[in-house]
Amino acid sequence: MSTIKVNTIDNEGGAVDFPNKLTVRGNAIERTYTSSGTEPSSPSNGDFWYDTGNDVLKHYINSEFKTISLKAAFSWGGARGLFFGGLLSNFYSLSNVIDYITIASAGNATDFGDMTSAIQNSSACSNGSRAVIGGGYTTTYQSNIQYVETATTGNGTNFGALTVARNNSGACSDGTYGLFGGGYTGAASDTIDYITVATTGDATDFGNLTSGAYGVSALSDATYGLFVLGRTGTYVYVNTIDYVTIATTGNASDFGDATVSLGYRACCSDTTRGIIAGGASGGTSTYVNVIEYVTIASTGNATDFGDLSDDVSAMAAVSDGTYGVISHGLNDSYQIVNTLDTITIQTTGNATDFGDLSVARSRLTGASGNAS
Repeated sequence: MSTIKVNTIDNEGGAVDFPNKLTVRGNAIERTYTSSGTEPSSPSNGDFWYDTGNDVLKHYINSEFKTISLKAAFSWGGARGLFFGGLLSNFYSLSNVIDYITIASAGNATDFGDMTSAIQNSSACSNGSRAVIGGGYTTTYQSNIQYVETATTGNGTNFGALTVARNNSGACSDGTYGLFGGGYTGAASDTIDYITVATTGDATDFGNLTSGAYGVSALSDATYGLFVLGRTGTYVYVNTIDYVTIATTGNASDFGDATVSLGYRACCSDTTRGIIAGGASGGTSTYVNVIEYVTIASTGNATDFGDLSDDVSAMAAVSDGTYGVISHGLNDSYQIVNTLDTITIQTTGNATDFGDLSVARSRLTGASGNAS
């Protein structure tokens, strides 16, 4: 902030106008405003009006009142989407590849670096500058957590460990804390772990889901984390959605239901709306192209949003707070594909083609963060 030192002001009939704010000896001199339910008559450029009828503040600019609004910060993601690891198209080799995209610009993914090991069925979250990837499966269930700085291409670095080695959990973040919920340890787990994303170290127990589940997917806003439970046992799939307050440790509560009972779905969000896409409840004949949404701050059931371009499962999704990009994973023809779809999160409708991953894979995970 600049400082203006004024020794004297000679006011010869005019006015000295500081349209933003003037501070004298530490005391702010504020602009006045009109408060009414009807638009003020004969306003001047720069005038403020608090519209009591609509509970909004307006600023008179270029001969009209414009509403002043504040957009909540999207601190658990960013402009760059990253996709981590997965199962390759030969169905037995695992990938350590990290791809990245610019979420607002359709096109093919670019190599970012390598994970610390080739792995599948991990889960990931972000604080906007750091993406953290936890758990998964190699030849055994994994507890390792690794991270990358999203603005700097390069390889993964060790972060710490989950409290329980597992795969197929769901991860989400409020921009400070990251949660890993559910997963498979040889049985369905109800464990929720948490980390502070900016601080390396081992995860700590947070609480429990309402039921043990795997094939879990997760999404969040700045306050709440939602877990779409997926699979609770052999060929047992549920449509249950749990939620927690991310900054407050404790057990999850029921949020509502997804429109279908599926696992292995992909989730992303903006500051208010959560997207749940694809999934399966068994063999390829059960794969779906369904996209549904929830309003994160309001408990209740999911609503139909539109369709993906194919019936798919074992997927991942990323968001920049406006657009979501969804990787297809495994389709209903039992093909592992590199397809990426895109949606506008606040606009219901079918997904459209975005581009391709650098290499086809399923059972991958994704997170987003700042590009600079």
